[in-house]
Amino acid sequence: MRQAVFEALYEVARKNEDVILLVSDTGAIVLDQFRAEMPERIINVGIAEQNMIGVAAGLAMEGKKVYAYAIIPFVTMRCYEQIRVDLCCESLPVKLLGVGPGYDYSTLGPTHHGLEDMALMRALPGMQVFSPCDETQARVFMDLVLDHPGPSYLRLDRTGTPLIYAPGDKDFTAGWRELRKGRGLCIVATGGMVRTALAAAEALAPTLGQIGVIDLYRVKPLPEETLWQTLSTYTRVATLEEHSRIGGMGSAVAELLAERAPGPRLMRLGLADQVCRQYGSREDLLTIVGLELETVTRRLRAFATT
Repeated sequence: MRQAVFEALYEVARKNEDVILLVSDTGAIVLDQFRAEMPERIINVGIAEQNMIGVAAGLAMEGKKVYAYAIIPFVTMRCYEQIRVDLCCESLPVKLLGVGPGYDYSTLGPTHHGLEDMALMRALPGMQVFSPCDETQARVFMDLVLDHPGPSYLRLDRTGTPLIYAPGDKDFTAGWRELRKGRGLCIVATGGMVRTALAAAEALAPTLGQIGVIDLYRVKPLPEETLWQTLSTYTRVATLEEHSRIGGMGSAVAELLAERAPGPRLMRLGLADQVCRQYGSREDLLTIVGLELETVTRRLRAFATT
C-alpha cells in the first residue's frame, strides 16, 4: 500500500506544483522518482518529527499543500503536541501519512506498533481520520485530501494487500460502504481487518445465513446519519479493528449506537489494554492477541447465537 500511495502522490505533485512531501529519514524506493524529478519538493528533516510538524505548518501557512510521512508512532505520538498546536489550533491543511498500523512492523517491537493512533487523532479538533483497506482506496485518498481545508491523518499499511475495490473505483466520499448485505449480524471493520471480516462472514454463512460487512474507511468525521440508517436494520453489530479497543473505530461506533439507543447490541473486537511483548510476524502476533480469522470467527458465532 505504501508504494501505491507514493505513486499516487507523485502524480498529484506533477499536476500541482504546491505539493511538498516531508519525510523523517524514512526511505522508500518508490520515492526515488519523486526525488529525481522534483528534488526541491521533497524535504528530509531527519529523525526529528516534532520539527517536521513545525516545518509543515510553516509551509502550509505559505499556501503549500504538505504531506508529512513517517511510521505511525512517530508521526502521531512523538509529535502530538505539535500536531495539536501547530496544525489543529490553526486549522492548517497538512496531511499526515502514518505507515504501519497495528502489528505491521511486528518484529520491531512495541516501539513501532501502531495501536493507539486512531484514538489520538480522533480526539484532535478538526482532524480527519482515514483508514483505507486496500491500494485502490489509498490512491484515491491522496487526491481526496488535497484540497481539504484542515488537517488529515491517513493510516496506511506498509506492504501491498489484496484488492477489495476495483482499480477504477474512485467514489469514497461517503465514508463507509456496505460490502456485503446481511440480516441479524453486521461486522463493521476498518483497514486490513476488512478482509478478515469478509472471510469470517463467508465462513459463517452456511450456518448463520447472510452476515453484513461494512468497510468504515473514514473514522472521523463519522458519517453518523447514513451509517445509523444501515446499522439500525441489524439486531447485532460487531466492530473489528487492528487497534486498541479504547478510543478507536469501535469506540466511534459505540458512541453512535449509545446516542441513538435503543439499537442493535454491540461487540467490539480489537486489541486489549496491554503491550504485546512476544516476537513474530504480523500473523503470529494477531494469533497471540486473538485477531486471526479462526478466533474472530468463533467469537462472532458466539455473539450471533447468544
